[in-house]
Amino acid sequence: MVSMAAKEDEIKQVIIVRKDLDMGTGKIAAQVGHAVLLSNSEVWKADPEIAKEWYNTGQKKIVLKVDDEESLRKLYAAFKYKKIPCALVEDAGLTQLAPGTATALGVGPWRSSEIDQFTSKLKLL
Repeated sequence: MVSMAAKEDEIKQVIIVRKDLDMGTGKIAAQVGHAVLLSNSEVWKADPEIAKEWYNTGQKKIVLKVDDEESLRKLYAAFKYKKIPCALVEDAGLTQLAPGTATALGVGPWRSSEIDQFTSKLKLL
């Protein structure tokens, strides 16, 4: 049995995707991939030990959704303010979206207890 303290201290990565853009499944998958890579590189700069722990414990990822760009940018600002490594994905505009469209936010990998302060009310994608 896993204690609640252990769950709160686990390391996970969260990816948050905008649902108002009507992206195709492949486009969403690509944006999630960008978010994973970009935010992961931020963690290696901020705290390599957390990155290593995440790699060694199964690389837990959770994909959530928000309704619009404003919600995504507010979360990005909140994570930046708390110094939680994250990365905002802005599309290059080569296929379905205009250049610079904010599509997704990658957070962590980082401590669940710190991420959950901002994401606990969001729904799974």
